[in-house]
Amino acid sequence: MPAQMQAALGKLTGAVKEFSLAQRTLAVIGVAVLVLGAVALTSWLGKPAMSPLFTSLSGADAAAVVDELDAQGVPYELADGGASVLVPASQIYTQRIRLAAAGIPENSDGAGYSLLDDMPMTSSEFQQEKTYQRALEGELARTIGAMDGVDSATVRLAMPEESVFTATVGEPTASVFVRTRAGKSLTNDQVEAITHLVAAGIPDMVPNDVALVDASGQVLSAVGSGTTGRSGGEASDFEERVRASVQALLDRVVGAGNSAVTVTATLNFDESQRTTETFGSTPETPPLASSTTTEEYTGTGTTPTGVLGPGEDGVNPVTTQEGGTYSSTSEDLTNAVNKTTETVVAAPGSVERQSVAVVVDSAAAARLDLTELQATIAAAAGIDTERGDTLALQSAAFDTSAAEAAQVAIEKADAAAKAEAQNTLLRQAGTAALVVVLLIVAVIVLARRSRRARREAVDLGMLPMLDTPGGGAAAELEGLDIDNLPVLPPTPLPTTPDPIAVKRAEISALADEQPEEVADLLRSWLATPSGRR
Repeated sequence: MPAQMQAALGKLTGAVKEFSLAQRTLAVIGVAVLVLGAVALTSWLGKPAMSPLFTSLSGADAAAVVDELDAQGVPYELADGGASVLVPASQIYTQRIRLAAAGIPENSDGAGYSLLDDMPMTSSEFQQEKTYQRALEGELARTIGAMDGVDSATVRLAMPEESVFTATVGEPTASVFVRTRAGKSLTNDQVEAITHLVAAGIPDMVPNDVALVDASGQVLSAVGSGTTGRSGGEASDFEERVRASVQALLDRVVGAGNSAVTVTATLNFDESQRTTETFGSTPETPPLASSTTTEEYTGTGTTPTGVLGPGEDGVNPVTTQEGGTYSSTSEDLTNAVNKTTETVVAAPGSVERQSVAVVVDSAAAARLDLTELQATIAAAAGIDTERGDTLALQSAAFDTSAAEAAQVAIEKADAAAKAEAQNTLLRQAGTAALVVVLLIVAVIVLARRSRRARREAVDLGMLPMLDTPGGGAAAELEGLDIDNLPVLPPTPLPTTPDPIAVKRAEISALADEQPEEVADLLRSWLATPSGRR
């Protein structure tokens, strides 16, 4: 070992030996904390970043993916209740290619058209029809499950059987079960999207033939009536739009908080179809126009006629005519009137009637003309008196006590929160200061104990013996370890002034103030041979 390293190690060993039991305990605890922190940091830095390999997996597919990753020795993590599998980001694409080559995942919740791949040639017509139906159900379920907020979906189709013994065939219907994710619910637009998606994938099916039910048992779309929650949702949306537009106008005119608007609307969700036929004359066509074409033909000669096949004697019978006559007549008539057919389909959701009620604070409305304000509000809300719409405008003194009380409560809550934050900060600062003070006190106490232990280890009463000729005491003390000398009680001071006692007191005070210098001086005296000082 090099001399420098050996010297440094010696100094470190000597410093450790000078520690007391409490200091050694704190040192061991500090070293252990540093080692554990280094191990945890190294483990965290060495952990690879995990990224999702597959999400929204079924139970069977997740098990197949996990088994394959275990076989390959690839680390992984599960999330979303086992529906998502995470692997190191550097292996995502490699593992996807390997799993795809192995046919994983198989989408066992809805195999789709993959069911047709394993169909044997000897399967019956019934098996082929049912397998194709299952394939359609699986593909529709997988498509619906890809929507935002949908966890899983199940589709069942009711396909009518065609028969030559019936003149009419029933319409196909579908039932869809949807399980949404936690905290999610299907909107009206999503319900309509699902019904239209299923109806468009099945021949002769309309959106009203699709029944949609969620996991809570709520019917979102019924067969024959369509979306059940559309009327309430669209009415609320219309009322909110009208109220927001009127409220924004009033806030600019009378100020925020000085008006209140309420809108009630009735919408018609009946789908109607109207066909109109109109008959009228055209000026280019005369009242009655007709044209007749006649063709006549008269011929002479023999025209062989007979029956198909030989007669009884094996000879084809032939008849002969002396002549033939042909006559053809055609007539074109042009009606004197013109016919027009018009078909109008009224979309559901039209407004039948709406009522708007507006109250303005009297203090803010004192400088306004309420008649003009009412006309402005009617234009903003789209009031149609012929349709039966109504608009009520009134000025009244607003009760601001609740708002003022709420404002006072908010101010008090803010003040309490600030005071609590300050108290928390003061408590944390006091705790930190107390900890620091305790640490300082502990360090001071330990330092004083260490100094007292080193000071008591040296018998200052032996100092006069060092000055005696012959150096017998010095020779006896030479080679002794001062740190391991027995602790002796301090010598009591005499009542009368003694020069030796005074020197002892001075040396004791010097040892308290500069213990290291005194110890070095004693070591140098002990190391010097007698008679050379």
